[in-house]
Amino acid sequence: MPPQMKLTAITLDCADPETMAAFYREATGFELHPKSGPDFAGVTGPDGLVIGFQRVDGYRAPRWPGQVVPQQSHLDFKVEDLDEAEALLLELGAAKPEHQPGGDGWRVFTDPAGHPFCLTRS
Repeated sequence: MPPQMKLTAITLDCADPETMAAFYREATGFELHPKSGPDFAGVTGPDGLVIGFQRVDGYRAPRWPGQVVPQQSHLDFKVEDLDEAEALLLELGAAKPEHQPGGDGWRVFTDPAGHPFCLTRS
């Protein structure tokens, strides 16, 4: 039988971990990780899941949907009201790419470091 593994953290590369943690703290309501600083920062959800951000020298943001600098990974979040969530995220510093393949079902955004993430209806 394979070992039982529980996901405890997702860590994304970026140029400014503290800015990323602040963005996701405001967007999700998660708590700032107590060991956050200039080289690593994160937010912790109520179930203990950490979304972390690590500083990478020479970081190059993904260019979604292009593949010159591929996205490599992305996060999906459920929300009750897509329009309300979109307004908040854009105010916090997210961007909404022109290419939106999800129709009315989901929307693609990029965080301040350029990582794509999606919102779906809950």
